[in-house]
Amino acid sequence: MNYINTQTAPALNKATPPTSLALLEDQASHTIPIACNKIHKTIEIITIRPLLDSNAVHLNIGIELDEYLICNILSDVYQHVRITEINSQADLAELASRHPDLVFSGVKYFDFDGQQLWLNDYLDQHGIAYMASSRKALDGEFDKSNAKKLMQKAGIATADYFTTAPDEHPTESSVPISFPLFVKPVAGGDSQGIDANSVVNDFASFQAKVADVWNTQHSRSLVETYLSGREYSVGIFEDYASGTLTAMPIEIIAQKNKNGQRILDYDIKRFDSEQVIAVKNPTIHTQLSTLAKAAFRALNGKAFGRIDIKMNHHNIPHFMEANLMPGLRKGYFYRSCALNLNLTYEQMILKIANNGLTSRQPLLTHTEYDHPVL
Repeated sequence: MNYINTQTAPALNKATPPTSLALLEDQASHTIPIACNKIHKTIEIITIRPLLDSNAVHLNIGIELDEYLICNILSDVYQHVRITEINSQADLAELASRHPDLVFSGVKYFDFDGQQLWLNDYLDQHGIAYMASSRKALDGEFDKSNAKKLMQKAGIATADYFTTAPDEHPTESSVPISFPLFVKPVAGGDSQGIDANSVVNDFASFQAKVADVWNTQHSRSLVETYLSGREYSVGIFEDYASGTLTAMPIEIIAQKNKNGQRILDYDIKRFDSEQVIAVKNPTIHTQLSTLAKAAFRALNGKAFGRIDIKMNHHNIPHFMEANLMPGLRKGYFYRSCALNLNLTYEQMILKIANNGLTSRQPLLTHTEYDHPVL
């Protein structure tokens, strides 16, 4: 197990706080200087060994972190901050024996000798606080069709849908909802598998896109009624001290594709070419906030997350999908915090950590006093 440990030391010159580079350079000593008068808490930032192929994707990572930057931010406020690389169950056992006040990590599960061990399950068993949702909630949102089923059960608007694979719906009459339709993988993020051909207007294009998702994404398809309206994402913060949710809507405007449609596809996200703006219309802001908070609760989300919403042609908001482990770089969740709460990146990270630290306290029941931030 590898770690960088923080220890109490003489105060630093606050005009020159340690940088990410300084943290990297200090790995040899495993010590980062800490200023006095900091909060007496221990936080461990959990990572796993990087893949040899830098282009490969860790399927067991829900949130990609810049652990050294986050360590730097947290070390300005908390006395003991450690980066720990987990490579075995023995490493996890050592973590449990140290019993930190908070585990800050984007790892969903570990693969030890072919067996999956979910981090948040393990932490729950040992009474250790963590920053994100439980495994049960993550399972609920990962499969997009399951998430939509939960929305329907909760009475939350979502487009009609079904799931399919090649040859499961062999004729046009076997397709249970009317065209136009939207076809995407049942699981996965970052709009993978979504492109200009995802909107299908006839049976031939439906068959082609379902086959494409199967062959390129190795996935079944989620097929929905196509929603042609504006697209939004709503960041959610849960405050453990008050038991309330804060909703932070943003509008995402994609460039028109070759078909004249604004589709937030894989390439647009990859090249960061979409426009993200604040939602200034108070009626729409409230509609989005209300739906997003209801969806977060229906999924049993914890601490923070993101709910994606799209309008239909009547400007009625519909749940699209959820992400209960949203990225903590400078993507949609950060931009929702910045545009709605005027938070800096450092303030966002500290808010997540502080909320995780208070999660051990008994939770208050959610009440009707929850309200969106305007």
